[in-house]
Amino acid sequence: MYASFAPATWALLAYLFGALALCLLMLGLGRVLGGRSHGRAKNLPFESGVDSTGSSRLRFSVKYALVAMLFVIFGIEMPFLYLWAVSLRENGWAGFVEATLFVSLLLVGLFYLHRVGALDWSPERRRNKPHD
Repeated sequence: MYASFAPATWALLAYLFGALALCLLMLGLGRVLGGRSHGRAKNLPFESGVDSTGSSRLRFSVKYALVAMLFVIFGIEMPFLYLWAVSLRENGWAGFVEATLFVSLLLVGLFYLHRVGALDWSPERRRNKPHD
């Protein structure tokens, strides 16, 4: 049964066993040798020696999450465009047409987001105010 394992399998098992043993050893030594402190100050957050005031919960606008999602969505396409640019000679006109369709689809999405106001940071009352 053990003869059917390849030597690489034994090396992988030895590596996993060694990594697990090292983690358990470090956790065990930390528990045995580490100091214990009990008290009210243990549960307070450390703020570089400055006593914290107020609540530590800050409320962020949903716009930050929206911009982060838009950055991820539009940022993922950059490697595709780079690969098309690098292989432009190999792909010929078919690759150029596909890249053009891809960029136009991205622009349609960007114009849609602008149209629905997803990229507008101004408050609603200022946005709908008529100009003089």
